[in-house]
Amino acid sequence: MPPADNARFLVEASKTRSRQARERAEEAIKAAARRNERPTVVGIANAAGVSRSWLYTQTDLITAINQLQQRAPAPHRSPRHAASDASQQRRLETALERNRQLRDQVADLTRKLETAHGEIRRLRALSSTPVGGASSSR
Repeated sequence: MPPADNARFLVEASKTRSRQARERAEEAIKAAARRNERPTVVGIANAAGVSRSWLYTQTDLITAINQLQQRAPAPHRSPRHAASDASQQRRLETALERNRQLRDQVADLTRKLETAHGEIRRLRALSSTPVGGASSSR
């Protein structure tokens, strides 16, 4: 007796799993919209119990997630994470002081370079002058 052909049952089971995954993902997106959340692909995939890679293959669901992201406000940093005014003032003062130090250093190096160029010019002039001051012709 030949083995039974169970391929149609496997195809049916695969289609059922795919349909159920899609329904769960659609419901997760609707739930995020009802809560006025800014959904992410990771969050929707976790809520629906599907993989991110599968979700990315469903272009209409990704489009729906992107549209919700555009409508929902972006999350703001909580005040405890924001830098205090005093902290920002200190950072500004530190940066300004560092800028002053660098300006002073550039000015000092410019003076030294100018001195070195002058010394090079002086040495070249000395080496091109004949010894004894006059050329001798014999």
